[in-house]
Amino acid sequence: MKQSFTFFVLLNNQIMELLEAIYKRKTINHAFSSKKVSKSDLEKIINSANRAPSHFNSQPWDFILVTDQKVITSIGEIAGDSMEKLISKGEFFKRYLKYFRFSKEEIKSQKSGIHIDKIPFFLRPFIQFVLGEKGISILNFLGVPKILANDQKKIINTSPVLLAFMLKKEEYKPGTKSGIYSLISMGAALQNIWLTATSLGMGLQFVSTPMEVEENWNQILDLLKIPDSHELMAVYRLGYIDQNQDRNTIDWVSDERRNFQDLVSFNYFGGKEKID
Repeated sequence: MKQSFTFFVLLNNQIMELLEAIYKRKTINHAFSSKKVSKSDLEKIINSANRAPSHFNSQPWDFILVTDQKVITSIGEIAGDSMEKLISKGEFFKRYLKYFRFSKEEIKSQKSGIHIDKIPFFLRPFIQFVLGEKGISILNFLGVPKILANDQKKIINTSPVLLAFMLKKEEYKPGTKSGIYSLISMGAALQNIWLTATSLGMGLQFVSTPMEVEENWNQILDLLKIPDSHELMAVYRLGYIDQNQDRNTIDWVSDERRNFQDLVSFNYFGGKEKID
């Protein structure tokens, strides 16, 4: 009886630790600690990823851990250049403006998107113009693409590790069931990575901008020597969280979430049911 009770307590504690990691998980926008990531922690993260479910246990992924500072710096330069190009040409805002919230009231009302809560004083009067036709020319005049590019380079260059996530092309075949299953598995593996990192006092951030500039993405493929047998799906910054690091010049938070009532239908779409 005593053994059963002890097992129950341990199991309950593990569940609480999991839930805590889920609710604490967040994207880390600012720089990480300069502390080197231990091999032990990297092994825990990758082994956790590989415990994710996959179609017929195919394990369709492979990973590259980038620790060479020269390679990290090169990727930082590419990411910064990508950010500047996307912002200066207006492509970034055309694609993603619908996710931007510029006030607490707006983010609480929408319950989704990102709240741009840190903006330099000299830019604040011009935020309203981002939504108009002259927005991009004003942002370029004020040097916003350069500001964002420099922040991007800085936080990548100071990251102790970059994690590249690849899928095997023999499994990841877009437009096929195997391709869909591989993407589902990738999502599960990434969540395992993120939750394990959170439990270790670490954080991640998706380095997304190079993916949106084809020639820049090709540079990263060459840098990482991605073979024809694999598709590079994503690159992430990885490191220990340092709460004392300064936030970026222009920064955002994304803590708001839709609640249970907003997310769930019962029995059919739109169906409501009271739960006591």
